[in-house]
Amino acid sequence: MRQKFKSENLFEGAKKLMPGGVNSPVRAFTPYPFFTSCAKGSKIIDVDGNEYIDYCLAYGPLILGHSHPVVVKAVMEQLNKGTMYGTPTEKELELAKLVCENVPAANMIRLVNTGTEATMSAIRAARGYTGRKEIIKFEGCYHGAHDCVLVKAGSGATTFGIPDSLGVPEETTQNTIVLPYNDIDGFRHTVKREKGRIAAVIVEPVVGNAGVILPKDGYLETLRELTEDNGIVLIFDEVITGFRLAFGGAQECFGVTPDMVTLGKIMGGGFPIGAYGGRKEIMEMVAPAGKVYQAGTFSGNPISVVAGLATLTYIKSKGEAFYKILESKINTIIKALKDLKEDKDNRLSINHISSMFQIFFTLDDVYDYRSAKTADVARFKFYHKKLLEEGIFIPPSQFETCFISETHTKQDIDKTIETITFALN
Repeated sequence: MRQKFKSENLFEGAKKLMPGGVNSPVRAFTPYPFFTSCAKGSKIIDVDGNEYIDYCLAYGPLILGHSHPVVVKAVMEQLNKGTMYGTPTEKELELAKLVCENVPAANMIRLVNTGTEATMSAIRAARGYTGRKEIIKFEGCYHGAHDCVLVKAGSGATTFGIPDSLGVPEETTQNTIVLPYNDIDGFRHTVKREKGRIAAVIVEPVVGNAGVILPKDGYLETLRELTEDNGIVLIFDEVITGFRLAFGGAQECFGVTPDMVTLGKIMGGGFPIGAYGGRKEIMEMVAPAGKVYQAGTFSGNPISVVAGLATLTYIKSKGEAFYKILESKINTIIKALKDLKEDKDNRLSINHISSMFQIFFTLDDVYDYRSAKTADVARFKFYHKKLLEEGIFIPPSQFETCFISETHTKQDIDKTIETITFALN
């Protein structure tokens, strides 16, 4: 049994000082989360000295693993030059150039601090550009904690969203329409019904906040066609998938270019960052060039910028081989999971793409949020607990994503497969 005495005591103290004892809800799990002391490569170590192979990776940003020397070196050099200026820097121009040259939708970008800021600002820009009010989002797609997208999953296929949190007035979401993901007929019907009123459609091209849910063949292409035909701004939320599925993100992976894109996570190299970008005529609506206002004191923070620039430059230097190696690691785990499913008649649905994977404890195929909700959450919690006891850390929610980093070794993968086999028997 792993020692957790210090983590338990820290959590008791934290609950008195922070809501639920954490600074983001997903970090809390029963009976208490472990508190991290340090991390390096594929390993994370808690305050009691327990080591875990990490497949959470801070919920996606750490594609190079923890404390990658290239990132650490860039940050240390910048620390000696200053932590913040409140002025433009040459490095943020370099980062913007790298993104715009490689992400198909990004003719221009604006750096912000979080994915939430990015999606909020992208929607505002789309509304300003079109002069329309309504937006469409999809069940199970998470676009940050701002009011107009914090809407209940499970709303009717053609109904306006109901706020998913106290403190969000219903009036705030009265222009947000929630539809099932992967249901193209429902989408087509809604676009026809609301013709001329929809400003934007925002979608995770691969849903990463309800597990891993892939688009059906032709789904993204049809979203692109119908939005283009109806003057609707199509926004790909690639905060998770950007630079993870391919260097050009899901747009490169699926060959579909939206009007706008939101980015974050990997782009910051482990430091807070976000960005939104798109066609020049849309982005030039943003202040000071245009009348869509958006600002941020910490936007373009030099620490985040140099960490992100170091990360992306390193990945680009490795070429396609970087992603092929990550995918081969995932495929080794997926093959073992599929063998387990057949040998033990496990109730498993296994979804994966590139360096993302998740298993759902259900007999159903998982292709949208509603099918994901058929999963046995109690069994997942038991599975998570078993893995944790054996030194494997995955996100504690059934509806999150496991990630692979460059630093996961063959020994890590072998131990993971052995531990999963034990946990599922």
